[in-house]
Amino acid sequence: MPFNEQLANRIREQVKLFPEDFEEKRMFGGLTFLYQGKMTVGIVKEDLAVRIIAEKMGLELAKDYVRPMDFTKKPMKEFVYVSQEGIKTEERLLHFIELGLEHAKSKL
Repeated sequence: MPFNEQLANRIREQVKLFPEDFEEKRMFGGLTFLYQGKMTVGIVKEDLAVRIIAEKMGLELAKDYVRPMDFTKKPMKEFVYVSQEGIKTEERLLHFIELGLEHAKSKL
């Protein structure tokens, strides 16, 4: 399944700003970025997939461009999709990468 390569390149540029090392892996029919083996963000078709700690899910889901990740046809715990509208700027994209990294670190 193809994924948005332009978005992948944007994420690659953003993760260079972090002192942490990220690894790329194909998952969910797209591409994911892992920190110490834990998913942070990924791309499924045109959407950004993000892992978010439970305490922040409500705040993020209240945004028009964020919806539960329903890859399995049911909402997945601590996963969301963000539409292209939600990541138009590098600042917005960075916000979601930071949320994903926070989630990964919480699981170590």
